[in-house]
Amino acid sequence: MSTQTTMTWHDIPRNEIDWHPTVIADRCVGCGLCVTSCGRGVYAFDYEQNRPVVVAPEMCMVGCTTCATICTQDAIEFPAQGYIRHLIKERKVLRQSKDLLRTNRAKYDVATRPAT
Repeated sequence: MSTQTTMTWHDIPRNEIDWHPTVIADRCVGCGLCVTSCGRGVYAFDYEQNRPVVVAPEMCMVGCTTCATICTQDAIEFPAQGYIRHLIKERKVLRQSKDLLRTNRAKYDVATRPAT
């Protein structure tokens, strides 16, 4: 019996969201900063080709562009921000987020969070 869990982002199945990095091989210098900086395991490194490989695209956090931001060669690209904004509007993610804030005040309220 399979216990496979479908990953979601705001109740949207992650496999329905086309959000993940694309490595532009012509620009990549193989520094590996993207691979070693991604805490979600999106990348592996091809040592023979000296370049990162996107091996787990659905593990990429929707909206995150950290790897592209830190790439010194602009070798990583993502879909346009408009794609995410359209998804938020189409799937009513903003309403869901507001509802979560309202129903989980103890979790999100700055006044009740312990100081770090």
